[in-house]
Order: sequence, then C-alpha cells, then structure tokens
Amino acid sequence: MSRACLIDPLAGVRTAADPACDVYLTGTVFLDIIFTGLDSAPVRGTETWARGMGSSPGGVANMATALARLGLRTCLAAAFGDDKYGEYCWETLERGEGIDLSLSRTVPGWHSPVTVSMAYDGERTMISHGHDAPTSGRPPGIAGTPGPPPARSCVASLRPGQPQEWIAKAAHAGSVIFASTGWDETGAWELAELPDLAHCEGFLLNAVEAVRYTRADSPQAAARALAETVPLSVVTMGAEGACAVDGRTGEAAEVPAIVVEPLDTTGAGDVFMAGFLTGTLAGWPLADRLALAGLTAALSVQEFGGSLAAPGWGDIAAWWQRIRASGRAGARPALVSESALAATLERYAFLDEPLAGVTRPWPQRRAVPTLGFRG
Repeated sequence: MSRACLIDPLAGVRTAADPACDVYLTGTVFLDIIFTGLDSAPVRGTETWARGMGSSPGGVANMATALARLGLRTCLAAAFGDDKYGEYCWETLERGEGIDLSLSRTVPGWHSPVTVSMAYDGERTMISHGHDAPTSGRPPGIAGTPGPPPARSCVASLRPGQPQEWIAKAAHAGSVIFASTGWDETGAWELAELPDLAHCEGFLLNAVEAVRYTRADSPQAAARALAETVPLSVVTMGAEGACAVDGRTGEAAEVPAIVVEPLDTTGAGDVFMAGFLTGTLAGWPLADRLALAGLTAALSVQEFGGSLAAPGWGDIAAWWQRIRASGRAGARPALVSESALAATLERYAFLDEPLAGVTRPWPQRRAVPTLGFRG
C-alpha cells in the first residue's frame, strides 16, 4: 500500500487467505516530461516557452501509482533503464509510492524510454523515444517462473493479434483480470483479434474505441454489446461521463463527468481504471464505482505530472469536504450550476462512509516539478 495512503479500501473484504498483492501489472516504464501552460501548438521554426513543466515516471507507472495511492497493494514487473532516469523512476515508485518492485529489474546498458508531452487547449501532443528492453519476450517478473505471482487482480493492456501467455495463467490461478487496449493500428477493430479478452472480468474502452469494436451507434449501445463478450464493460465518454454494463446481471449505469478545467490529461485513463478497479474489488455498487473513477480522473487532470498527479484518499476527502461546504454555504464552485451541485452532493454521498474521519484542506498539491532537488 502507498505509504501516503490514509485508507485501506479493501479492509472490509480482506481475509487471512488473501494473496499479499492486490494488483499485479506489467509494462514499460517511461520518463515523462510534461510541458504545460502552452497557448497553442509549437510553430515550426520558432521557440516556444511553457509556463509549467513536470517530470515523473510514466507508461505503466501511471497505472501503478494511481492504484497504490488508492490504497491497493500494488506489484509492478517492469524493466528499468540503466541510467539516471531509470534510477529516478525506480526510487520514486518504490520509496515514494510504496509499490512492490521485487519482480522488476534494471537492464544493464539499456536506456530509459522517454516521452515529452505538451498540453494545450485541453489536449496533448506527445513525442516518445525508446527501444524495446532486451528480454526473453516475457515480463521481467514472469521470465523463468511458472507464471505471475498470486494476486487478487491484474491489469492488462491487450494488443490485437498478440496474445500474452501470462494473462491466461493469472486468470486460471484465480486473479480477476481488468483490461484495456489502445488504438488498433491495423484498422480491423475486431474483438476476435483480442483472444485474451476471454480471460478478462472487465474491459474498459473510450467511446471511439468501443463504437469501432462493436459497430454500435452510441457508447451506451457499445457497452451493452461488449457485455455480451466480457462480464463487465465500461466505456468512458469524455465530457459526457462514463457508462457500464454488468453482463451477468444486466445492470447498467451511467454517471456524468465532473466539470473541471484540465491542465494536463496525461494518465487520466489510467487513473479512471484505478478508481473503477478499486471500487470493484471493494464490492461497491456499479454506479458508485463509475463515480469514484470519474472523480479520480477529474482530480488528476487538474495537476501536471502524469503519475504524480494521481489523487489519493486525502485528495478525494479534500474535494468532498469542499463540495459539502459549498452546499451548506450556498457558494458554488466555479463552472458548477446550482442543479449540478445538488446532483453532485447526492451522487457522491457514498463517500461519507469510506472518508469518515478523514479531513484535508483544499487544494491538495500532488505533483513535483522536477526530477528532484538535492537534499
């Protein structure tokens, strides 16, 4: 569990027989360098100065950090670069976030992948550089072993036409698999090209991806169609919120987005996944899981720094305390109408129970602006 976490969201469901790891995930760790405060995209042949800059572990570290900050015992298997960037990422994740890196390793002579992200007009443009780590083709924590470690759940990124052996092994060992996927560069958009989906409990897509995969005419219809293939489908709809369908019970839920002015959207999808997974493992109602996921994503985009912008329970408590105080005082936050404030107070009332006794001032500061100052 993250050392800064105030709450164990799974305290009510843990047993002595549970594995030590709540969530296992694997992937590539990048060093992210984020420029913010740009009025427009850089113009060819000119120099553009940004008003803000942040550096943080990126790639799979976005998801790992978001999970750990929500109190899940997180185990990451990843290759780290044999350079100062890799050293910084390792130290930040292990010592700063309390993430278990016992299945990760530093690859001698391999430099860290780097992504530069430029945020403007509510969107981002990224430039990345890196080379595949020289491995056996299996995740660092699995190579030479029968499979992934015992874990309550796993997070997987599915790739069209590229099955990953560890996913089936983890599912057969009892781990609950939550999956997402990226843009299908082949243009086929066929669920049959994602064979590992058969082992997954939940599948999270954005609206564009979901509609393309299902040929549906709306995100809601896409969620219903996906629930015929996977037990739990979730579709994010940007400013329109998110919807989900439980294929086992037929339950459907939709929650509107929280209106904010985004500073940097890097890692917002990972933070959403972490919030939804946390609520699912805790056994919350479907709509509450969506609400927590949307809230954590909304809080994250108001900070720069990708993984380091991921909120914890203290940040959630500070937001909820502010919203409740606004309702009592009749002073609405910016961008929020009176009816929207009333709806928010009703929708997020479920937070009273997990946040009992937790108070934090608003605003919270999560990200740090540089690789770190010398002590």
